[in-house]
Amino acid sequence: MRTVTLHAFNWKYTEIINSLDSIRQAGYGAILIPPPLYTDPKGDQWWQRYQPKDYRVLLSHLGGKKDLEELIAACHASSPQIRVYADLVINHMANEAREDRFDFPGKAELELYQSQPDLYEENRLYGDLSTGLFSTHDFNHAGEIEGGEWSDRGAVQYQNLSGLPDLKDSDWVLKQQHHMVSALAAMGFDGFRIDAIKHLTERMVDNIADRPEVREKFWFGEVLTGSDHDEKVFLEPFLRETRMSAYDFPLFNAIREAFGIGGSLRTLVRPQDHGNALPWNRAVTFVVNHDIPHNDGFRFWLLDPQDEHLAHAYILGRDGGVPLIYSDHNESHHEVDRDRWLDAYKRPDIKAMIQFNNGVQGERMEMLYESDTLLVFRRGSKGIVAINKGGSNQWANFSTFGLKNPGTFKDLIHGYELQLSGDRFTLLVPPRTAQMWLADD
Repeated sequence: MRTVTLHAFNWKYTEIINSLDSIRQAGYGAILIPPPLYTDPKGDQWWQRYQPKDYRVLLSHLGGKKDLEELIAACHASSPQIRVYADLVINHMANEAREDRFDFPGKAELELYQSQPDLYEENRLYGDLSTGLFSTHDFNHAGEIEGGEWSDRGAVQYQNLSGLPDLKDSDWVLKQQHHMVSALAAMGFDGFRIDAIKHLTERMVDNIADRPEVREKFWFGEVLTGSDHDEKVFLEPFLRETRMSAYDFPLFNAIREAFGIGGSLRTLVRPQDHGNALPWNRAVTFVVNHDIPHNDGFRFWLLDPQDEHLAHAYILGRDGGVPLIYSDHNESHHEVDRDRWLDAYKRPDIKAMIQFNNGVQGERMEMLYESDTLLVFRRGSKGIVAINKGGSNQWANFSTFGLKNPGTFKDLIHGYELQLSGDRFTLLVPPRTAQMWLADD
């Protein structure tokens, strides 16, 4: 089964539908769509999607419920079928400058529902839109998360994230979240990403995901961690308390260090053996996600563009995890980011890497050569990955045991071919390049 997932960041739903041919041809097995819950239809800023106004309505600048239904149907009719995951924001509601800021959707929105009944009925997910959903009693009022509190699990779960009204795990809130997720599952969504999941209590997480009608969906959470301490406080409890997958921040941090100045690629040989990667069946791997370029506090996590290319070859070449590929529309306000991830999903190098990933599904990863600046490993008998982060040509001499031999291999990134024969082989890897060799059938 194809597992590589496209994060169609801030894409309109109709745009995803119109791009399905190229998405399928590129080899993706799933698409992560932006948060679909009700936000300002005129709000084109990406962060609007992470400030929901109402669980009961599917409408935003990106489209409405009918668009989502068409998208799911088109993806499921694709051959091979493409799965659709929804990004869900359930920790908080929108931070709005109004007197009734803890009433949702609020008096003005309820009046809008009444003045445009056909529009809001068409986009209704569930429930009675003539009444409110949440009031001040449905929120925690413990203040902002500040300073050292960011490393305190209790503060992170019960206090406000950047001014956003923080929902309680009360019976009423849990009931609404249950209704919302069940209704989305009934629409045909194949899985869900949970935003800011380390800010949720175990009770809230279990309520949405541990029910028969949704338990077998693909669930993964954003447990953002940047240190061993954070992993111990947030990630380890999450893995113990849930069955969900999670963004593999430990592996991401290991990748950053390995490709950094003075870092060694040897640390990427078996990172899970040293606590530097999640278990293979719980990991969503990535090289860049939407928080990193768009939040100034995380921009130092960005890799050099060429190292980002090499790191993509690593996560799409290795076994384990679900690789997530980020593709945006220049939402970053930093000029240096211009076009960096625009249409990244169909870049020739990314497409080549996905072709390799699909071609070696289920094949075991075995190291062939390792040094501080050069890694070469095989995937079963038919795949070879070589990554040279150094500034000069490097040669790797390795045993051909386990590889298709004799065999013709093609480097999917550069189009070269090689003939493999004999007991050993010497491979030339130019500086700052990756190669992904796949054997002919």
